[in-house]
Amino acid sequence: MTAAIPDTPVETGSAFARLALLGYALLIIYASWYPFTGWQSTGLPPLGFLTSPLPHYWTVFDVVTNVIAYAPFGMLLVFALYPLLRGVLALLLVLVAAVLWSGTMEAVQTFLPTRVPSNLDLLTNVAGAVAGGVIGLATSSFFLQQSRLLQVRQRWFSHEASRGLLVVCAWPLAQIYPQGYLFGQGQLTPLLSEALSDLAGRPIDLFSVLWPGLRLSAEEFWLSETIITAFGMTGAVLTLLCLLRKQAPLWTLMLLTIVLALAAKSMASALLFGPENAFVWLTPGARGGLLLSVLMLGSLQFSSRLAQRRAAVLMLLISLLAVNLIPPNPYFVVTLQSWVQGKFLSFNGAAQFLSLLWPFFALWFLLHPVHRNKAKV
Repeated sequence: MTAAIPDTPVETGSAFARLALLGYALLIIYASWYPFTGWQSTGLPPLGFLTSPLPHYWTVFDVVTNVIAYAPFGMLLVFALYPLLRGVLALLLVLVAAVLWSGTMEAVQTFLPTRVPSNLDLLTNVAGAVAGGVIGLATSSFFLQQSRLLQVRQRWFSHEASRGLLVVCAWPLAQIYPQGYLFGQGQLTPLLSEALSDLAGRPIDLFSVLWPGLRLSAEEFWLSETIITAFGMTGAVLTLLCLLRKQAPLWTLMLLTIVLALAAKSMASALLFGPENAFVWLTPGARGGLLLSVLMLGSLQFSSRLAQRRAAVLMLLISLLAVNLIPPNPYFVVTLQSWVQGKFLSFNGAAQFLSLLWPFFALWFLLHPVHRNKAKV
């Protein structure tokens, strides 16, 4: 009688890390090439910045920002390569990838009049990516192998939750960019109006085209924000519920997600508009929307996962329609005029990217075929 040989756990890659790396790479593109207007040839070679002298004028803020911006890129790349490449080989690939990616970002900036390619930016970006790679190597055993964090992930979240976790984790970050309505992500109408105005050579306001002569009162803007806040928050939190197993602490995770989103909103408001305006977003309409959302979540938490997923899609669609059909809040426009982007140009572009596209990422996940495949099992 032969003794049974214990199974050795097979190390597999992290789908979450690979999706996060893809999303972060796109975020870098948006932040590096924002605002994507005024493309023109200056007559300079795209790689001419490589042989230029180092900039005479630079700030510690710029250097630290460039290092921090690329650190997640290096860390996520190490996680995405695991277990195919580890150690020094993974770090070397991080170095090569950072040089190529950051170099491409800087070279393309040659054709943007509002951006200036810089070899110092390239050096600090690569340094940040390598530092992130070192952190990734040092923490891979905690995040990717049989760690306690991985055990919690397997116990609380479904097997196919990687995509959804990435979407839910991005929701608090999507609150950083100033919006006229709390949780009013996905507002594309102003951008479309601006694009059509550029093409037509005259001002075009889609809100005026859709609702000619419409003038909303303060109470109507209040009601609009209540609807947008309630449905936007409920859709986002229901997306989280679709990822959880029955033994997961539902209300704790729901509350943590909401608190993180509101904390990000408050910190961004304090940074952009001054500390005294940290809670400028907490309007009567927002308070009403938060209360209505809590009531809806309290009843929907007992529904099946299928019902929660369908409700999340419906909530997000209603919020998207409302935020794109209701005219801009004039009271918020006055506040926004005080925001000087300055050094936050790249940061603003990245934040706007998340704010515009987050609802579409969430809908992509909620409508993904993996849910249908799961239902057939």
